[in-house]
This record gives sequence, structure tokens and C-alpha cells, in this order.
Amino acid sequence: MQSKEREVILIADDEADIRDLLRIFLEREGYEVLEAANGAEAAECAKRNAHRLSLVILDIMMPELDGISASKRIRELTKAPILFLTALSSDKDKSEAYAYGGDDYMVKPFRATDLVLKVRALVRRYRMYLDAVKSDVGVEGAFEWKDHDTAFIPDKKRVVRRGEEIPLTERECLMLTCLFEHRGEAVTPQMLYETVWGEPYLTTMSNTVIVHIANLRRKLEDNPSGPELIRTVWGKGYKID
Repeated sequence: MQSKEREVILIADDEADIRDLLRIFLEREGYEVLEAANGAEAAECAKRNAHRLSLVILDIMMPELDGISASKRIRELTKAPILFLTALSSDKDKSEAYAYGGDDYMVKPFRATDLVLKVRALVRRYRMYLDAVKSDVGVEGAFEWKDHDTAFIPDKKRVVRRGEEIPLTERECLMLTCLFEHRGEAVTPQMLYETVWGEPYLTTMSNTVIVHIANLRRKLEDNPSGPELIRTVWGKGYKID
């Protein structure tokens, strides 16, 4: 299997020996492994690789940023499952882990065979979820961005980007619909406002449009300050190519 086809797993643990052990076992299974030595590194690594991740394995007690706090940040970036691997074993610890985005839990010490089985199951379920989400791309009524693995499904009020499902508000949905209906053209703030809000446009309303465009970009763009999906046409408005 070629590297680009491998599932990617992020391991975060402040004990290098445990990271080495996990990496050896997971690479034997054909996974690509990313490593972090603390929660802050894990969150940053997830930010850089969010669209590639198939699983995140987090220790809970880590320096700089604990695993629970890291999981909150990571869950904002990806729906990839999170497996907590920790010495903490109380019901309270487990409840907290699940409450903040965890999908499963293993207590140290653990058997490598048990870990591998759990990893396989989590990755398999996530792959099934992504396949189901991707099936929405290309459905009747969907709009797709050119040269991007991204589709807007108005009826379901969501965007699917690299297999990730991104929910939209009613106004965000109306705004994207307007932009797609005038694809390749600059849509003025006035047209967007009158279409989405259904009210006469005043120049003071331009800030309202700017805020909603910015919110959309934060949800959809890899780099909101350098948008590729919703472009600004200076002096005219916004457009989708």
C-alpha cells in the first residue's frame, strides 16, 4: 500500500518509550504515524493535518496542555475518533474524557494486541462514516467547487469538505446559494443582503455581510485570511469560481 493511501494516526504522549512502542505496532499494521510530546503539540499537529487524520491517541496527563484540553481543541478541527490512553481509570475520569470528544478509552498498562484491535475498529467506523458523508457529494442539487474536494448541499444545510461534514446556519446556506447561482460573477453586498435578509439595503448593512462572510470562511477555508473558496473582488463583492 502506498503512503498516500495509508490511514494517518496521531499519537500524543509525554513518554517517549510509549510513543515508540505505539509507533512500531501501528506502522506494522500499515498506518502512518504522527507524534506529539504534549497536548499543545498534539493540538498544533492536528491543526496542520486535520483533513488527513483517521484517529488520535491521547494521553490525559501531559505537560503544557492536558489530554482533555487538547481533545477540546482537536474536536473543533476534525471528527476523527479520539482514543484516550491513560493511567487514570476512575469513572469520573472516563466520563470527563467522553464528555469532551473522546470516542474510546484504554487504561495503562495495556496489551498491544488489544490496542491494535481497538484502533482497527475505530478507524474502520470512521472510514464508513466518511464514505457515507462523501456519498452526498454529487447528489442532485449539490454545488461543487472547482478544483476542490468540497461540495455544498443546500437541502441538508451543510458543506462536505475532504469528507468532513460542516453544518451551516440558515443565512449561511442562503448566502452560499446566492453566490453559486451567480458563479463566476462578483455578487455585491447589496445583492447578498437583500437576498439573505429580504430587506432593503443600506450602506450600514455592509458590516453585517462582512461578518457573515468571515464566519463562512472560518468554517470552510484552510486559511481564512487567504480564501480560495469564497473570493473577494475588491470594490465589487464576493464570488465563487
